[in-house]
Amino acid sequence: MNNSSQPHSARPGTLDRRLSVGVAIGNVHVGGTAPVVVQSMTNTDTADVASTAKQVAELARAGSEIVRITVNTPEAAAAVPKIRERLDMQGVGVPLIGDFHYNGHQLLAGEPACAEALAKYRINPGNVGFGRKRDVQFFTIIEFALKYAKPVRIGANWGSLDQSMVAALMDENHARVEPWDAAHVAREALIRSALDSAARAEELGMTRDRIILSCKVSGVQELIAVYRDLAARCDYALHLGLTEAGMGSKGIVASSAALAVLLQEGIGDTIRISLTPEPNESRTREVIVAQELLQTMGLRAFTPLVTACPGCGRTTSVFFQELAKTVQEHVRAKMPEWRIKYDGVENLTLAVMGCVVNGPGESKHANIGISLPGTGEAPAAPVFIDGQKAMTLCGEGIAQEFVGIVENYIATKFTRRAA
Repeated sequence: MNNSSQPHSARPGTLDRRLSVGVAIGNVHVGGTAPVVVQSMTNTDTADVASTAKQVAELARAGSEIVRITVNTPEAAAAVPKIRERLDMQGVGVPLIGDFHYNGHQLLAGEPACAEALAKYRINPGNVGFGRKRDVQFFTIIEFALKYAKPVRIGANWGSLDQSMVAALMDENHARVEPWDAAHVAREALIRSALDSAARAEELGMTRDRIILSCKVSGVQELIAVYRDLAARCDYALHLGLTEAGMGSKGIVASSAALAVLLQEGIGDTIRISLTPEPNESRTREVIVAQELLQTMGLRAFTPLVTACPGCGRTTSVFFQELAKTVQEHVRAKMPEWRIKYDGVENLTLAVMGCVVNGPGESKHANIGISLPGTGEAPAAPVFIDGQKAMTLCGEGIAQEFVGIVENYIATKFTRRAA
């Protein structure tokens, strides 16, 4: 099964979008008129072929349309074509991005098969090389990208800025009649690092439809300010991500707060939610969060949305919470199968409500909704299908019956894809 095909849902929202140059990364299109693409990154040792291929496949099946892997040692570089081969044997065609720091020029030269197997190279202009070696090593990576017709992401990060550039900008700033504050200088250093490197890549022969830029920081307001400025100064495709966002709710909230503002302004062509995984938590969590961010904003559709009330004094029973969880988990588990069988099923809307106050109304707004009885209400749960009351469920088997209604609706309402 291959869930890494080019995104098929154009942005259904009415947001104006910054028009960027489109970039093809394997079978995925980024920028231009393509929808915002979700990407993720492995945290395995890339030299461990089995573990890395397994995690890449998990991320792809969860919905990551591009997956980045660390390429930091000769062993890791040698493993890349083997990982690609193993994924292809599983039918997982997701593009692999090589993340290079410090020694990318050496690794690509030493392992040509790695250079060919990757779909894109990520270059950090802050550590691609230092002093007189910087330009030579940057040029070497670009030459490999040209040789194998690969796009590049030039990704500046405020944790690894070229200090010689920062020093030069500080000198420029001191000479100003009205000097910028330190935060403004830092933002300018990030942007100049990315834009100057992109200009050098173009001088070497890279075309604009082979270049993606990113300028990552870990502060919400700083990220918004950087990307607003960057977007105003270029038409390159842009990758968004709040670097080192953190763990759990903090990472989710911080990433969503920053990226939602930029996406609402039409800025951003690919996104990653950089979550620190909880102990023993699946890496796929960051993919789900990215999908949910885009879908709740109305920019993409990935899986049926489940609307559920938060509960109050009218809903002292936990049954509606358990049903909402059951439905949500069922939808996510079945979506890979549904996506193959049915066209447009990701646009289905479901509602699980806990009492009579908003239950029937919200249920009527969904394709399928159920209004469970609140405290003191009659022990019956009306089900609404496409705005009309269709039936009433009672008893202990409501969860199974409701899931069955969802399955039947999908089978009868959505067009089957050609085999």
